[in-house]
Amino acid sequence: MANKDIVDLASANYMDNYSQFPISIRSGKGVTVTDEDGKEYLDFVAGIAVNALGYGDEEEKEALLSVIGSGVLHASNLYYNSHAVHAAAMLNRAAGSDEVFFCNSGAEANEAALKMARKHGSAKGKTEIISFSHSFHGRTYGAITVTGQEKYHKGFAPMLPGVVYASFNDLDSVKAVISERTAGIIVEPLQGEGGIIPADKGFLQGLRKLADEYDALLIFDEVQCGMGRTGKPFCFQNYGIAPDIMTLAKALGGGLPMGAAVAFGKAKGIFSPGDHAATFGGNAASAALAEVVLSRLPELSGNAAAMGAYLGEKLRDIVSRYPSLCIEERGMGLMRGIDLRIPPRDVVAKCMEKGLLVCSAGYTVLRFIPPLIVTEADIDKAAAIVDEALSELA
Repeated sequence: MANKDIVDLASANYMDNYSQFPISIRSGKGVTVTDEDGKEYLDFVAGIAVNALGYGDEEEKEALLSVIGSGVLHASNLYYNSHAVHAAAMLNRAAGSDEVFFCNSGAEANEAALKMARKHGSAKGKTEIISFSHSFHGRTYGAITVTGQEKYHKGFAPMLPGVVYASFNDLDSVKAVISERTAGIIVEPLQGEGGIIPADKGFLQGLRKLADEYDALLIFDEVQCGMGRTGKPFCFQNYGIAPDIMTLAKALGGGLPMGAAVAFGKAKGIFSPGDHAATFGGNAASAALAEVVLSRLPELSGNAAAMGAYLGEKLRDIVSRYPSLCIEERGMGLMRGIDLRIPPRDVVAKCMEKGLLVCSAGYTVLRFIPPLIVTEADIDKAAAIVDEALSELA
């Protein structure tokens, strides 16, 4: 089928909840994907930071075929499966954490973290969660309530009670709302959907001190910025502090649905049997791919650090040459963006015409989140296309 045929079939059958571009991805290799019409694209979206190993990775293929060959794709959490157990052990070693709960998505991981914070504080009358402006934590009801962007709340009020909002990177705003009722503070150390906004080191260190002072759990949402993307295995490692709970997803499952809530220190042992569950959490196929990703996390992180610095240089050069269109470059590792003076979708569409997939973040940011195997040659090609696209829009 051609792109148009797929789009027409989707229009007749899908709910109208996505604003999709009119192409259907058929195949991929490395950092390149091909649509149903045979057109190739350099992919700097990576399934929205999911495909850390790019496309067609042989180790992932072998791991998945091994699970398929076993005949057991799913057995439920009534029993153990070795892939999930090994993935949990690898994750704890890499993060320095103590316990893992596997689920299917970032939103589910954040729901687990919110329940952990509430349960930890419930006996002491602690029920409030502090979240931040411009944050994004998922689409389920708890996750969307702690998402500090009004556009995601529109039409779904009332939001859940017990959530208060502070200003990102403004510690005084947190001090103004924190109290003995505070059960948890949830924050992205590098905001993604809000516009690729890194946290200040002093801000996160201040949150750590406040959480300790008020006996609240500090939750780092690393759904997008974790798993090597910022040049460290986990984003919190750039800041010299650890959270009490870290949430992960996206790249963790190597292309299959997988999320995790990871407990450190005083967050260990909060859940008891029956407190929380996920039917497909730690599914053997997803966990087998997670083992592959986790086994290569050091090399992926190293490449993200080196190539992220290179990408940052290229983007800053572009910004300097188009001051009428661009405000600034920002980000960490291979999670970067250009804050634009024009609608990002115009640039996204123009880049797509020229064979580059990029996406937006927030209202004004052009986002770059390529596979963590990206090379200098790939970045040079992408930068040249963005340059050409902006020159035509200037």
